[in-house]
Amino acid sequence: MKQQVTLSKFCIISTLLCLALFVVCAFIMPGMWEEIAWGVFVVIMLIISLYYMPMSISADENAIYINRSLKIKSISMTEVKSAKLHTPSMSTIRTCGSGGFMGYWGWFRERGIGNYFAYYGQMKDCFLVELKNGHKYLLGCKNAPKMVEYINKQLKK
Repeated sequence: MKQQVTLSKFCIISTLLCLALFVVCAFIMPGMWEEIAWGVFVVIMLIISLYYMPMSISADENAIYINRSLKIKSISMTEVKSAKLHTPSMSTIRTCGSGGFMGYWGWFRERGIGNYFAYYGQMKDCFLVELKNGHKYLLGCKNAPKMVEYINKQLKK
């Protein structure tokens, strides 16, 4: 089963505004060395963002796959303890990662569930995967209830 990650309007707007800001700043740099330093910074930011940006979530009987722009992360079904629908609360704190630039990804902390690593595009499309070792992932994709149902069926096998 595979479901696409849909970016929220906020993610799209913040991504476009940041990219526009990167371009504007490149043109107002006073000297060649500043332009080179800025260019290096922008390239590093884009590579990191593309590395973590979620594109789709897929699952089969063996694993859950987080299909990112530059790499696929897999979570073995044997490591998964549970999967349930979850919408991040307004008290969620981003500790390291992106709060909208090319999606939501990185480390977050939320009262009630603690620390987790997130890969999603819209808050309404999220589900929480808890591993047997205590690690948690907040994933998001279109038709999240169907994905959770599929993962839970795989866990019962």
